[in-house]
Amino acid sequence: MRFVYFTHSLASCWNHGNAHFLRGVLRDLVARGYEVQAFEPADAWSRQNLLADGGPVADTIWQDAYPELSSAVYQPGADLTGLLDGADVVIVHEWNEPALVAAIGRSRRAGGRFRLLFHDTHHRAVSEPDAMRRYDLSAYDGVLAFGQALAEIYRSWGWGDRVFVWHEAADTRLFHPPTTECPRAGAVWIGNWGDGERTAELEAFLFAPASALSLPLDVYGVRYPGPALEMLARYGAHYRGWLPNPRAPDVFARHKMTVHVPRRFYATALPGIPTIRVFEALACGIPLVSAPWHDTEALFKPGEDFLVARNGAEMQRHLAALDADPALAAALAAHGLATISARHSCAHRVDELLAILDRLDAPRTMSA
Repeated sequence: MRFVYFTHSLASCWNHGNAHFLRGVLRDLVARGYEVQAFEPADAWSRQNLLADGGPVADTIWQDAYPELSSAVYQPGADLTGLLDGADVVIVHEWNEPALVAAIGRSRRAGGRFRLLFHDTHHRAVSEPDAMRRYDLSAYDGVLAFGQALAEIYRSWGWGDRVFVWHEAADTRLFHPPTTECPRAGAVWIGNWGDGERTAELEAFLFAPASALSLPLDVYGVRYPGPALEMLARYGAHYRGWLPNPRAPDVFARHKMTVHVPRRFYATALPGIPTIRVFEALACGIPLVSAPWHDTEALFKPGEDFLVARNGAEMQRHLAALDADPALAAALAAHGLATISARHSCAHRVDELLAILDRLDAPRTMSA
């Protein structure tokens, strides 16, 4: 079976968290003997910023970590015939331009013998619904939504049982506890600043509690404007800049704990959707404390897989407890890791994808 995935970028994870998940899923498909090809536009915004931020070497880091994967670049207006040739399954991510999404749909309608799925991993269905409704998905067989709350929106748009919940997950070939433990100190947060979606939350649940405890805090990510950097400096946090995702496990391994601060849309309008960093952190065996979010789909066991802080004062108490109690930290890390191993690896998501294709009655002539 030949899988073709149209992504914003496979090569760049600069402000592009879906690349983490996609790399893990495609690698697992390759390991099972499937043929895989990813396509990304030549002018991908994420990759342009990657090169500007990290230089030419940044373009090779992901390839060193994923030697079995490649991503072919296409030019705007490229003929899709060759790109779709031989495809059995085509998945199109929602970061692509509406014109490309529509053009692939037209190829499907014109006789393309492939299953066609739209993959949505963002909150724009609630934050910018008019923009999402401009996508022409009329020829698509189904939608992959990264949470039940998002799936319900598509069902309200008429997709019914052709929308499938497909959460993100950890690539456990890359994200796992260190083979050899090294000294750990302080807390780490790996996340992008965003567009003001969680500024107050970051101050209340991360910077202020760590500062009150004099707990060393390292912050990695991109798109931090001047006022954000000033806030970090005011609270004594150390800003480390862009972190290539393949190097995140090493960073987790040097810290005692990490924190999850969800963007506002995922804490309110789209409950039940954790970011991929939750999966990746737990897969690395680092204790995690989360600001409030509603695990409406029971993906985890709050209080056992990670601690939940209802406010800044409670976050401060949790961080202090983890810093002072190695047994508590070890128990929390072990439980979170076990949950990832049992339910939330990219291999689990590939199993789910293959089951979805079976539900869509994929041609029985396909074979690995």
